[in-house]
Amino acid sequence: MSDLAQSAGPCERPGMSAAAPVIILVEPQLAENIGMTARAMANFGLAELRLVAPKGGWPKKGVREAASGAVHILDAATIHATLPEAISDLQYVLATTARERGQMKRAYAPDDAMADVASRQESGQRVGILFGRERTGLSNDEVSLADAIVTFPVSPEFSSLNLAQAVLLVSYEWRRAAGLARQPFDGAMTAPPASREAVLSLFESLETALGQAGFYPPEKRLGIIRNMRDRLHRMALTEQDVRTFRGALRALTRRVPHDPS
Repeated sequence: MSDLAQSAGPCERPGMSAAAPVIILVEPQLAENIGMTARAMANFGLAELRLVAPKGGWPKKGVREAASGAVHILDAATIHATLPEAISDLQYVLATTARERGQMKRAYAPDDAMADVASRQESGQRVGILFGRERTGLSNDEVSLADAIVTFPVSPEFSSLNLAQAVLLVSYEWRRAAGLARQPFDGAMTAPPASREAVLSLFESLETALGQAGFYPPEKRLGIIRNMRDRLHRMALTEQDVRTFRGALRALTRRVPHDPS
């Protein structure tokens, strides 16, 4: 194990969970993939990254830029010479793969796998998830070190996933299974509903402006007005909506000064 691995530990940041599974990349090659993996982990509250014999050494040029701010995960990453070393302190290990390995291991979809992981973590187990090389994935020997397999329900016509994308999917499902996937906003209206008085005043202004513009023939006026009122009611106007529409009407009906030239 390198000096970095000995000195660094799981990063502690707001929104990060110490109970989250460990992400283990086996012989990753591209700096972009490692950086984007860190970014995906940070997005969903995972904190601990382990790298097994990264090709070309560590750190890699461009890896911090690819992390888009998630450099705290890279700074705390540990480097390991072998996979057995990287998983030695874990009680349960999952291997991600797109191929049937014939090893009689239980194969989970990501949502079921992370539900199992969340349950195990509640009992104090340390869990790691293995991701293989960009081109070839995990070897059969490496998969044999895992307790179970995670595979993705992708299109059979194109089953290859980018390394960071695979980490993103697993991280998202873990956050959901851990009960942490709360939406940051719900899209609810911030302005209160308009009062009936304000809505009726808007109707009156709109109907007057349209009448002055010759929008409807006299014999169809009442029917058109009722239809327009129905449409505006369905919009569930807020106070801000009414102010905006009234301002637009004033601008449209404002008389333009005559230019004598």
